[in-house]
Amino acid sequence: MVEQRIMSVVPSSSNSCTKKYDVFISYRGKDTHKNFNTHLYEALMQKKVETYVDEDIEKGDEISAALMKAIEDSRVSIVVFSKNFASSKWCLNELIKIMDCKKELGQIVIPVFYNTDPSHVRNQNGRFMESFVKHEGEPNCIKWKTALTQAANLAGWSSQSYRTDSELLKDIIEDVLEKLPPRCRNQCKGWVKNLTPEA
Repeated sequence: MVEQRIMSVVPSSSNSCTKKYDVFISYRGKDTHKNFNTHLYEALMQKKVETYVDEDIEKGDEISAALMKAIEDSRVSIVVFSKNFASSKWCLNELIKIMDCKKELGQIVIPVFYNTDPSHVRNQNGRFMESFVKHEGEPNCIKWKTALTQAANLAGWSSQSYRTDSELLKDIIEDVLEKLPPRCRNQCKGWVKNLTPEA
């Protein structure tokens, strides 16, 4: 069972309130873009949390320099693990960057396991194992697996523990607000969407 709440000490460095975004959301658009993530965006918007939403969804395998920068410029990353998350090299490369930012910049990472078993993410079982059979021979394979295991070992939120998405979203939003530094909570001004035009 995923631990549902975690107390986090947020660094008091001056950098904590100089970030451009409060939250970056990583997700597999094929699975959750039109439902859970839309509701997550709206819930963050209602709380005036500055959120980076990548609308340039999964074009190819490599994520852009602008997206890399957006991850670096975020205080918190929410990673929504869904059944087909690991089938996307784009999502896996995003996750590597997010976990690097956690290690090097102290970024807070909140995993959300949406209709998927946390142990499948942690151990690459089930659909995650099927995805890695297809990724066999990829140069980043070990890095992807390591990032998945590290992220799944963090305290997070599982939809399996909730009757409705609205209950899950309520707890996620409360968790995000608790993890933002107090000064930054007061400075939250709005909602940002990445509206990169189609190439």
